[in-house]
Amino acid sequence: MFQKFFQRKRRGGDRDGVPCRSASHHLEKNVSYIEQALFPSDDVKKRALSFQGRKGILLYIESLTDQKVIQKNIIEPLTRNHSDELDHLFTSVELKRENDLEKGIAALLKGMCLYFLDGHKDFLVIGAKASYVRDISEPENEYVVRGPHNGFVEDLTHNLYAVRKLMESPNLRVRYMHIGRVTQTKVAILYLQDVANPRLIKEVERRLKDISADMLMSPGFIQEFMEDKTFSPFPQILITERPDRTVSNLMDGRVAIMADGDPTALIVPVTLFAFYQSVDDYHSRWMVGSFVRMIRLLSFLVAFQLPAFYIATVSFHPEILPVDLVFRLQGSISHVPFPPLLEVIFLELIFELLRESGIRLPSRVGQTIGIVGGLVIGDAIVRTGLVSYPTTIVVALTAIASFVVPSNEMSGAVRFLRFPLMFFAAMYGYYGISFGLMMISMHLCKLESFGTPYLAPLAPLRLKDMKDTFLRFPIWTLSQRPHDPHPKRMTQETVSRSWKRRDQRKK
Repeated sequence: MFQKFFQRKRRGGDRDGVPCRSASHHLEKNVSYIEQALFPSDDVKKRALSFQGRKGILLYIESLTDQKVIQKNIIEPLTRNHSDELDHLFTSVELKRENDLEKGIAALLKGMCLYFLDGHKDFLVIGAKASYVRDISEPENEYVVRGPHNGFVEDLTHNLYAVRKLMESPNLRVRYMHIGRVTQTKVAILYLQDVANPRLIKEVERRLKDISADMLMSPGFIQEFMEDKTFSPFPQILITERPDRTVSNLMDGRVAIMADGDPTALIVPVTLFAFYQSVDDYHSRWMVGSFVRMIRLLSFLVAFQLPAFYIATVSFHPEILPVDLVFRLQGSISHVPFPPLLEVIFLELIFELLRESGIRLPSRVGQTIGIVGGLVIGDAIVRTGLVSYPTTIVVALTAIASFVVPSNEMSGAVRFLRFPLMFFAAMYGYYGISFGLMMISMHLCKLESFGTPYLAPLAPLRLKDMKDTFLRFPIWTLSQRPHDPHPKRMTQETVSRSWKRRDQRKK
């Protein structure tokens, strides 16, 4: 009680509960206070601009301000006119005086500029907010039913603006790097200073600095240069096109990497379960979100195991099926001149061809190709006796299950893994499937993403992190951050339903 009383007394009478820090007559002290709160962040710019022989400093955040407005309405009046009063110098922009440095930091995070003049106790807050005019477009690979429908674009400054608009925090750090000897691609590293683990930040910077290449065109290049195991079929870096998903991962203590010219962000470290989490899980009720997530995880097993189990059952173990079903399967398969393995591979390759052609062709033509391929060609193949009806059903269910995965990279890994598992099933039946699953499980247990176990929190087992893995518990119960990125602070500052406790006390 005494501690809270004296803290309030020291902070002063700020109505919003924010500590008050008055500006000083010394320019260096004021700028140093802002630097300690926001630096090191490479998108925070500082320019020396004197006025009437006195030293001055202009501070602004590059990704939140309009550079043309700063040059025309702030820098040019300061450099050309030295006779007017400072308040009368800026006539075409929003202007006000302030002496609280904490409010100055909040203004910087809203896209304003701060101008400090030596010998003045107050400073100027000058409006120079950036406004990007662009049609709202939803990410192609991450559609949602509810929630924001905007995504990243090909401009790095615009992407940083989208992240900072969702997170107006002075602890958000942006570090710039240039990679590629010829292309000199601009890359930004984003993290929360008070949450992200310093070892993780240093490891990300070390791997980026050690990239030696003439060309770096997209984050796909960075992904292959930075992954722990490049020969693994499983992706170890999460790729997202959504600013809200990027911000949520930053809040968990992860690091985001963005490159100029590409509308995606790379998130590290990640686990297997992160690829099956969608933004829709958190915009719907927790029971519905948990149910849909369980369906996605079930589709992961169906997508690469169902064809193998079908081949093993038909070839080696038909006795596990009901007798009536066995006779029907045998009657359908007996008219096909190929073994079940060749049937499934033949039909799988046709589905992959149809999928790729639908992606490469224009949208209207792609829909026509899908209808023609799925109905006409599929029915013709079955009628000619090249494949059987049960094989068509199994391959169709497998394709549908692989499309449920929210991540395109994980979907590709699942589609690739089904082929070696089918060969094991054709050679040894269920024993071959067991051997293949054991090899995949051993590989997953050994795999890491920037020092984080790929199967966390399942292996190693952490029950506290299970609240947002297989199921999605209510938001107000998720007071702990996930342990896999090893954040500085595990507990969030405010996660509660205090109104509920007050109502219970009244009763």
